[in-house]
Amino acid sequence: MQIGGTSALVAGGASGLGAATARALHAAGASVVIADLNPDKGQALADELGERARFVEANVTDSDQVSAAVDAAAEAEGGLRISVCCAGIGWAQRTASKDGPHDLQLFSNVVQVNLIGTFNVLRLAAAAMNANEPDAEGERGVCVNTASIAAFDGQIGQVAYSASKGGIVGLTLPAARDMASRGIRVVTIAPGLFDTPLLGALPQEARDQLGATMPFPSRLGQPDEYAALVEHVVENQMLNGETIRLDGALRMPPR
Repeated sequence: MQIGGTSALVAGGASGLGAATARALHAAGASVVIADLNPDKGQALADELGERARFVEANVTDSDQVSAAVDAAAEAEGGLRISVCCAGIGWAQRTASKDGPHDLQLFSNVVQVNLIGTFNVLRLAAAAMNANEPDAEGERGVCVNTASIAAFDGQIGQVAYSASKGGIVGLTLPAARDMASRGIRVVTIAPGLFDTPLLGALPQEARDQLGATMPFPSRLGQPDEYAALVEHVVENQMLNGETIRLDGALRMPPR
């Protein structure tokens, strides 16, 4: 699918991987709706991008708010044909420790945002894409989810995060099969260690040490490298129902 002349929704688009994706899709000619909980960063990015960019405040777990963002993208020139969900949270706690069992509400919160929020964006975006006229190759849209290599290599304390990201991996193929007859593709990207605001809170020395654990390149991934893969997924029609690791050959140790 060609990016130029389409409309794209980027959930969690105000910072990190999402902001890089919004910039890349906009630069490629798409109209972009940035959906995020942070109105200051989201509006600042929309203002930076200017024409063909809009911010809509939305919590990915809220159906009404996501529907409003989807509607905004569907109303833009070209109609909603690209949806990318980068929204997510993390939490570190062992299944059980000397302090007792894992907090159940915290586990539920992580799953609610990462897994259910991703599915909420996916289902509503796909429903809107259903109304599109197919392009010359029969395609109506592309939905890109964001998992993590923690779905496969979860570390100590990552039980909630890994479960939520593993769920995203698990829904990718059946969702792609669900939407195949409508010409809507579903693909998931599983990033490794990326230089995002989450890691930005760490001292530079700690970030350098994390980067050194990468086989090659021995550094943290850059958000624009994630965005470049999103662009390729959109443009390569054979990518469907797949989870792609983007991790520099990293396999996470237990801790």
